[in-house]
Order: sequence, then C-alpha cells, then structure tokens
Amino acid sequence: MNKILYISSEAFPLVKTGGLGDVAGSLPPALLKLQQDIRILLPAYQTVLDNLATKKVIAQSSYNNIKVSILETRLPGSKVKVWLVDCPMLFDRPGGPYTDQHNQPWSDNALRFAVFCYAAVDVALNKLTLNWRPTIVHCNDWQSGLVPALLSLYKKPPATIFTIHNLAYQGNFDYQTFVDLKLPPELWHIDGLEFYNQLSFIKGGIAFADKVTTVSPNYAQEIMQPEFGYGLDGLVKHRSDDVSGILNGIDEKYWNPGADNHLVQKYNKRSLSNKQLNKLALQKEFNLPISETIPMIGMVSRIVEQKGFELILQSLPELLEQPVQVVILGTGDSHYEIELLNWHNNYPDKIVVTIGYSEVLAHQIEAASDLYLMPSTFEPCGLNQLYSLQYGTLPIVTPVGGLADTVVHASEEAITQKTANGFVLEAATKQSLINTVHYAVQLFLQKEIWKQLQLNAMTADHSWQASAVKYLELYKTAKNSLTTK
Repeated sequence: MNKILYISSEAFPLVKTGGLGDVAGSLPPALLKLQQDIRILLPAYQTVLDNLATKKVIAQSSYNNIKVSILETRLPGSKVKVWLVDCPMLFDRPGGPYTDQHNQPWSDNALRFAVFCYAAVDVALNKLTLNWRPTIVHCNDWQSGLVPALLSLYKKPPATIFTIHNLAYQGNFDYQTFVDLKLPPELWHIDGLEFYNQLSFIKGGIAFADKVTTVSPNYAQEIMQPEFGYGLDGLVKHRSDDVSGILNGIDEKYWNPGADNHLVQKYNKRSLSNKQLNKLALQKEFNLPISETIPMIGMVSRIVEQKGFELILQSLPELLEQPVQVVILGTGDSHYEIELLNWHNNYPDKIVVTIGYSEVLAHQIEAASDLYLMPSTFEPCGLNQLYSLQYGTLPIVTPVGGLADTVVHASEEAITQKTANGFVLEAATKQSLINTVHYAVQLFLQKEIWKQLQLNAMTADHSWQASAVKYLELYKTAKNSLTTK
C-alpha cells in the first residue's frame, strides 16, 4: 500500500475550472478503492470553504511570515480525505482559483502557489506533526511545480510524480519574483527553475520529479516537439526515459447513460434505441425540426481557438447545407460567441447556440447527439470525446493528443474489424472537416453499421479504475528509481 499525497489546485466537486478538476476529483477515489492511503492537498479557496459542511484545523505553520493552517475535510461523495491549505490573505477572495471577477490573473499568483507548495513540502516531509508521511507525492500542473524542486534539496524525500495536463500553462514569472519568494538560490540555474531568465513553476516539476506523466500517450510524444513544447520540448525530450502518458478516465457515477438523472430517457447498450428519445426531447426544447432521421451534432466546450472554433466557423456555410442539426453549449472568446450567435439567429432551424454552462444541458446534449464535434488544434487528453463514447455519440476529432489515442476512424477496415468508434479528420482543414461530416452523415443512414459503431464506442473501458491501475505501476517504478539514485 502506498501513502499518496495528491497535490492539485482544483478538485471536483469542490472547485473546478477544467480537466484538472475532473481528474483530481476522480483519480484519488479510484486509488482509494485499490486500497491506497491517499490525501488530496488543495488550496482553501473561499468557494471551497463556503460549500463545506464540516472541517477542522489539524496543523498550523507560517511561510515568509504568512500564517497558514491545514484543515481536514472529505471529498464530497467519497471517503477521500482532503487537506486544505488555509491562508485567508491568499485564497479567501471572490473570483476563480487563478483569476479575479474580471477574468484577469491574480497579481499575487506566484506568492499564492509558492506558499501552497511550501505547505505541501512540509506535509510531504511530515514536518507538521500530522503523523503521516507519504511514500508518493503526486503533483499536477504548474501550481504545484515547485514541490519536486524543493523536495530535491532534502535527503531521502518521497518519490515524486509530476503530471502535465496542459503544457501551454507554465506559471512563468520574472527573476525578481524568484528573489521575493525567497526560493533557494541553488535552484536558480539552467537545469533548475530558470527559464530564459524567468522563474518557471512548471519547469520545477519537469526537471526534478522522479517521473513525469501526461494525460495521454500521444500527448507525451507531442510535447517533445517544438510545435507543442512551448519552449520546454528540449527538457521533456531530455527526460524522455522518465516521461509517459496515462489516459484520463471518466467518473462513471456522473457520466453513465444508464443511470443519468439529467436525461429524459436513460439507456444502455441493450436499450440503445431509447437514446433517440433524448434527441426528440432536445429538438422540441430548442424548436428544431423534430426527426429521428436528421443527425444531431453536439458540442459542449470552451469557445476558444484551441477547441477548433476557427475551423468550425470557416466550415459552417457548407456544413449547414448538409442534412444536420448543430447544438453548441459553451462560453469563451466574445468574437467567436458573437459569430456563432449570428449563425443561430439566421438559421434557427439548423443551429442552436447557448452561451454559458449548464451541467444538466451538457449531459442532455451528450445523450441527444448522434455525433460530437471536437476538432481541437491540440488536446492533451480530452474528456468530452470519452463522455461521448460512453453515451454512444460518435466523436468527430482531429488526430492530436488524447483524441488520437481514443478515437478510431470508421474506415472500411476498422468497421469490418469492429474497432471503429468515431471519425478522425485527415488534417485540420476546412475541406477535411466538411468531407468527414459528409461521410459520417452517409454512415448514419446505414443503421446496422451505425449501431455497431455505437456499440464499439460504448464497450471500451473508460473508467478511472483502469487508469488508476496504471498509476500504481508508475508509483512502483518511481519508488524503485529512488533506490538506484
């Protein structure tokens, strides 16, 4: 049994801005089921404290004269213990975890997450008399990137894992910030935290962790290339022997069409015909033409360039000439939102755009749609294509990151071998997207083939239990690597 300190800046359902929150809310419970002794370490944001029924102070400390308490609670819906780094001057404020109410980064983010990392190190070394010392410290993204670097300065530290969820977000600050944070001078060098004369939090994790993971095997290879490496591809390549990719799973408590209370009609592989009732209900709700024979293309996404909206908007004139209905839910860049709403206003019987987010509607779109559109420019793992597969909604994706690892194009060969579960663009181009949608619509009309594609999609194991087993293997390798150092 491992003692695992799982360090994250967000964890669903306590706080979530994206995929990291989903992972941190799902992997620890899966590891607990595998008899692991695990704790989540999380900042005590105002929103987290406001939503907790019970919590207690279990330790106190200070960093650079900033007082910090450690609070204990549990992850809602599970038995996983959560330790909260409570520092009101840094975390007790309105807004999001990283940005203020105007969506601007907090000016003291470097200090906020440096203090979080210092607290994590003290917990990892059992300096706070908690009578619990982890054998594995699992860090996630730049907000915890200083932890492996700081732990490297101690004799016999726990084994460290650093998971990159998105290398585009690095936590880079100027040299003066390094000085102001009173970080150890011996960490300021080209093989340490220095990155083109800046302080890089994420580089600390990549350079010093015993093992580095990404959230899909393909993304682990992509970030060794300049196109996806954001200046760190050389370092990642240098550490390639210690870099691997483990696909995210999905929480089947929340994403299961057979038990989803958000749906008009639940269904599973044995009652797949009931899926259509969800489409008919959503068509009625959005005043779309009601028809089982019109394929619905769904999308629940941040409306930003990364998710392929440049490509989508280029393609919409031709896409909407095809016999399809498009339903989009999301929020993001205002110029994309305005363009999409214009299409919605001009073609209300072909495209519905809802700006904002609704958990209920997100589930309903996944269940109602026949196809799911996800032409991302890059996608470290992606969760929505996994939700779609689970719901028998066939993804249309670009061949990047986790999309390439999880979606098998419906070629004639793959259909014959019963491995096809979606549609993969040949290239991220307007014509490729139009051609792929046209091909998907033609297959939709072939009911037996379409049903087999849906069954292929729904049969694969996308659970966190499968991924958790792979993390256990990685933890073992990381601990073994310590004995050889």
